[in-house]
Amino acid sequence: MNKNPNESKSVLAQVMLPSHANPSGNVHGGEIMKMMDACGSVAATRHAKKNVVTVRVDELVFYTPISVGHLVTCTSKPIFVGRSSIEVKVEVKVEDFMIGEEKVALKAIFTYVALDDHGKPSAIPGLVLTDESEKKDYELGLARYRDRKKNQ
Repeated sequence: MNKNPNESKSVLAQVMLPSHANPSGNVHGGEIMKMMDACGSVAATRHAKKNVVTVRVDELVFYTPISVGHLVTCTSKPIFVGRSSIEVKVEVKVEDFMIGEEKVALKAIFTYVALDDHGKPSAIPGLVLTDESEKKDYELGLARYRDRKKNQ
C-alpha cells in the first residue's frame, strides 16, 4: 500500500557532548553523518517495512559549525521511491541554548535499498504525494534516479 511521506517521517535530537567533538569543542562531521544516517534509515524502514541498507549519500555541506552543548535535531522523510530504493531527505538543525537561536546546519539526501529476508533487493510501496513541495522533491529524485541508471 502506497504511503504519504509524512507517515514515515523521523525526528532524532541529541545534545552534543565532549565525546562528540575535537579538543576545541567542534563536533566531528562524522558524528553528525552517523546521526543523519540513523534518522534517515528510520524513515526508510518505516516506509518500506523492511530492513534497509545505505547505498548513497548526496552532497553533505556544513552551513554552520556545531559545538559542544548545542542541540542537534535531524528530521527525515522519504522523497522518492524506485522499485527497491528509497531516497530520504535529511535536514539537520542546530540550536544554541544560550542565545536561543536555531539554524539549518546541513542537508543531504540518503539513498537506501530495501532487502528481503535473504538480503536481496525487495520491492517497496510507492509514495502518495499531496502537495507541490513533495511533487517537486519527487521529480528531482526521479531525475537523479534516471541519471544514475543511465551511468551504470
